[in-house]
Amino acid sequence: MSDTEFISAPALILRSLSRDPDRTAVITADGAGITAGEFAAATYRLAHELIARGVTPGSTVSLLTANTPEALSARYAAGIAGARVVGLYDGMSAPVLARIVAGVDTAVLLVDGERHADAAELLAVADVPTVLTLGPGPGPDPKTIGEDVIASCAHRPARPPAVRIGPDDHLGVRHTGGTTGIPKGILSLHGPYRRIFDVPFGTAGTAPRFLAATALAHLAGVLSDLTLHHGGTVVLQRSFDAGEVLAAVERERITDLWVLPPLLHRLLDHPAITTTDLSSLERLMYGGCVASPTRIREAFGVFGPILTSGYGMSEAQNIAVLTPEDHDRPGHAGRLPVGRPLPGVEVVIRSAGGTEVPTGEQGEIHVRSHSLMAGYWKRPDLTAEVMRDGWLRTGDIGCLDQDGFLYLTDRLTDKIIVTGGHVYPSEVEDLLLTHPAVARCAVLGVRDAQQTEHVHAVVVPVPGRLPELDDVRAFVTAHKGRIFAPEALHLVPEIPLTSAGKPDRRRLREALVH
Repeated sequence: MSDTEFISAPALILRSLSRDPDRTAVITADGAGITAGEFAAATYRLAHELIARGVTPGSTVSLLTANTPEALSARYAAGIAGARVVGLYDGMSAPVLARIVAGVDTAVLLVDGERHADAAELLAVADVPTVLTLGPGPGPDPKTIGEDVIASCAHRPARPPAVRIGPDDHLGVRHTGGTTGIPKGILSLHGPYRRIFDVPFGTAGTAPRFLAATALAHLAGVLSDLTLHHGGTVVLQRSFDAGEVLAAVERERITDLWVLPPLLHRLLDHPAITTTDLSSLERLMYGGCVASPTRIREAFGVFGPILTSGYGMSEAQNIAVLTPEDHDRPGHAGRLPVGRPLPGVEVVIRSAGGTEVPTGEQGEIHVRSHSLMAGYWKRPDLTAEVMRDGWLRTGDIGCLDQDGFLYLTDRLTDKIIVTGGHVYPSEVEDLLLTHPAVARCAVLGVRDAQQTEHVHAVVVPVPGRLPELDDVRAFVTAHKGRIFAPEALHLVPEIPLTSAGKPDRRRLREALVH
């Protein structure tokens, strides 16, 4: 696709909305409906306002937003203005967010009504050139945080801005866990993201109704993009509450839902699951971490054959999909496959030495496709570690069976996948070592019976001190954010070490689970 023919994903979505202006495009968490025409017009006006305030191709617009229509609109507006878009995740502390804001060269920070408190904390430690609110600010002085850009843009034209965007231009930077104290920024381009809109989404002849019950800053945002482009409706919820999700599925006749396995477990365990009308659901998508085969079989009994599993990562987008029809495979050592690689995605399993291993043998998963990241933001050293000759090292251990199904067995890294993001143990360990009651420590992920990972801290106390879980959790939350806080604290006389002198997490994990 040449630059002259290229239409970016945000522009494509807005074009789709403008073609059917009377349909309901978004339903807010409070139940208010917004038509496609209203949404597109507001987004175009916001884009023109951003441009008038100095946003140009290559500028960075950071979003401190939640699950609101303003969050979606701001992302599209910044995109069609040519800006590089960065989402600031809920659950990270203000100091971490401040480092991200500075690291991506933020020119404009947009704040929605759900995150005014977060903005106040962030702006106390961050220097941002321009801060704007997506609606009135809080308190008696609505300009305490920033000017209301929605009010300011009311006179702007409700049409696309004349900004040329090519497939190699920067789309955004997404952040994932990192070992250096600040999450790694994954740079994505417009071209690879645009390609996913050429693939059918939903059931033929039915306009999708997607329930965004997890953060728009993560995969729910991608699925919202696809829903709006394909003529559907996005129903927003502020956060995941199993009872509210079930009620919304019945009330709004939801067709598509995305959950992480721990959230799927909450749905299955909720008392309303047996009395809720789930007949509208056509696809229940899950992924993001290891799923329990037992609970997945239970989910099939409750929801029917509508479960689809996805395996992917921010560095590569979607890699493999397990369709409902393939969920009944015998499996490898009792595990479920994560699916077959998607068309256009190549997957090979390689040994530590880099050679391809025979079918059925384990090794590191390597991926090659047109959807790979452009690299880690301002970190060519990290990029070179994981990308070579067009191949991405995923850091995951797995195998391929004779039918081409991919299985995950472990991770090369010690990354812990939790609801809301990723946690690298070294980040939390470095912080815990500054706690006055901690002499030595190790942090690891421990899976429960349902294969959900939890952050555990193993601590050797300072002589005469006895740290408690609540205190440690509060300490970590204050400095890093709540997703990093350990759910369990184990006091030990010594931390076992590997031959390389590093904490032996395998031995610790075995001791904790037995």
